[in-house]
Amino acid sequence: MAIKVSRNDVWMTVIDDRAGGAADKLEALSRAGADLEVVFARRTPEQPGQGILFAGPMEGAKVTRAAEAAGFKRSETIHGVRIEGSDKPGLGAKISRALGEAGISFRGMNAMAVGKSFLSFIALDSADDAARAVKLLRKL
Repeated sequence: MAIKVSRNDVWMTVIDDRAGGAADKLEALSRAGADLEVVFARRTPEQPGQGILFAGPMEGAKVTRAAEAAGFKRSETIHGVRIEGSDKPGLGAKISRALGEAGISFRGMNAMAVGKSFLSFIALDSADDAARAVKLLRKL
């Protein structure tokens, strides 16, 4: 399987840093029928008592409305790239090296392998960097 690379919107919301804080937001998406590929949450030490939750994709009017009602917003400052394909040893290093040699600095990378497949999301600072990354990574 060749690598598939595409842009993806990054949706995020603030959550309460307490048991069930993430569940409150995710349940709203579930009720609307969201089929999420990625969920990532973390505490925000700079804002005690709060955390941040990233989730996506938000597809369809019903899911988008539910996301917005739950406090999610499409980020205007984080530009996402989605990469999927067959897992191979060293693939993460190859991806990060290709980006580095092209002068593209990423602000975050999340990657998982399940069986023989992998899925990765890269967060970049600009739409231009995301477009350049997509073009570059499609050639790997």
